[in-house]
Order: sequence, then C-alpha cells, then structure tokens
Amino acid sequence: MANNKRFDQEEQKNPFEERVVAINRVTKVVKGGRRFKFSALVIVGNKAGQVGFGTGKAQEVPDAIKKAIENAKDNLITVPLVGTTIPHEVVGNFGAGKVFFRPASEGTGIVAGGAVRQIFELAGITDVLSKSLGSRTPINMVRATFAGLEELRTIEDVARLRGLSVSEIR
Repeated sequence: MANNKRFDQEEQKNPFEERVVAINRVTKVVKGGRRFKFSALVIVGNKAGQVGFGTGKAQEVPDAIKKAIENAKDNLITVPLVGTTIPHEVVGNFGAGKVFFRPASEGTGIVAGGAVRQIFELAGITDVLSKSLGSRTPINMVRATFAGLEELRTIEDVARLRGLSVSEIR
C-alpha cells in the first residue's frame, strides 16, 4: 500500500508525459576498436499547451533517455491554442527539414506523421493538418516543428503588439 501512495505522489509531481522518438547507436572508432554509445531523442508535454524536446547520449539506453528527458524539460515552450487547434497556418524550417501545418475544424484529428504527430499530441493539439517536406531525419523534423510552433501567435497577441483592439485587426 505504501508503494502505491508514493507512486501517486510522483504522478502528481510530474504532469508531463514522455515519448521516445528515436534511439541511435553512435560509434566512435578508436585505436583499440569501436566504442558504442546511444543517443536518444525525447518529447515531453502536458497536453495543455506546454511541450519540449531534448537529446541525450550515454553508454546505456536508459541513461540516454533519462538525460534526454531532463534536457526536454529545460527546453519547454508554450503553444498558443485556439480551442483544439492552432491559430493560423505556419511553415517551420530547420536545415533541410520543413514542416507545414494549418488549423483544422473540430473532429478532424491529427493528420501528421511520425515525430510531428507525437509533438501535437503532447502539446494538446487535437485538430491539425500537417505535411512534412524535405529531410525525414527525426531530429530535423522535431526542430522544424518546434520552429513553426514558436512562430504561432493568437489574434490577442498580435493586437497587443500592434496596440490595437481585436475587432480592428479582423
């Protein structure tokens, strides 16, 4: 019974859900042979507008994942939501990776693939259309998606920046 109580307290302390996107084996060739390490790419989010990603590298997979989770929690961003979708169309670029996403009507679901889908799920976006262009490398897709999410602005934010009311912008 005491274990369950401790587990419940840990759940309350950590509202973030973690998902491992990719694990790579990295090899360093040295004089005596090869040295293997593992790199992990992890996304964390609270399904309420906060999401982050991180990478970690270690000699064992669990250690790499643990490092990546800590790194992801340090790199959280807040995503502006309009109901269950995003405020406007946006294209995120990083290197050769390009991700296009646009708002969708309620009930559409997440139309995205791979790592982009996981980011939207953990950010709390449930209705969005997305297309990945260019590089398919998971880290580039994740970085391009985050670049796009950071560009999102609600109409209230834009009105505040311009010193206008919301009705004057529409």
